[in-house]
Amino acid sequence: MFCIFLRRICQFRLIDVRKILQKLQNLIASNLGLLSFKSQLMLTVVQQDHLTVRSELSLLDDVQEWFEQFFLQHLSQLGWPQTQLERLNLALAEGFTNAVRHAHHALPPETTIDIDVYLWVDRLEIRIWDHGKPFNPDAIPEPKPGSLIVGGYGWFLLRRLADRVVYERGADGRNCLLIVKYSTKVLKSK
Repeated sequence: MFCIFLRRICQFRLIDVRKILQKLQNLIASNLGLLSFKSQLMLTVVQQDHLTVRSELSLLDDVQEWFEQFFLQHLSQLGWPQTQLERLNLALAEGFTNAVRHAHHALPPETTIDIDVYLWVDRLEIRIWDHGKPFNPDAIPEPKPGSLIVGGYGWFLLRRLADRVVYERGADGRNCLLIVKYSTKVLKSK
């Protein structure tokens, strides 16, 4: 393709070639500017919120109500469907109860769990921070259909509800469960 372009350029006089190259340079620069603008737009947090709760399962309703308020106030305005609220609220519930039951099982109930919600132009991120010992979720085998094993269904469920799930140890010694759901509008445009 580029060789054909070069052959055509060689057919023109030098002045015409300079004009063509200048137009090509301007076109590339404008497209790079547009690409840069789109990239910066994708890196912009539209809304965010934070919740700190004690490590108690009885607070799950409060956590889910807080998230539902955020969703209804911000995401539904952007056209996110109600089904996404239900899926994300279930993922949040699973992440929160895992932090309470597993990460904080040997810690006092006063130990806090921090939850951050970030709404970006193209996605929603939920970050659940706990103070438990780190573990490797990839070491948990996915349950086989029809099996009745105890445990492991939470990670299986999280991976099905979200587009991306990451678990990592932070520099501050806390664990972070990152749950990402991309906007269906962005997924359709890719």
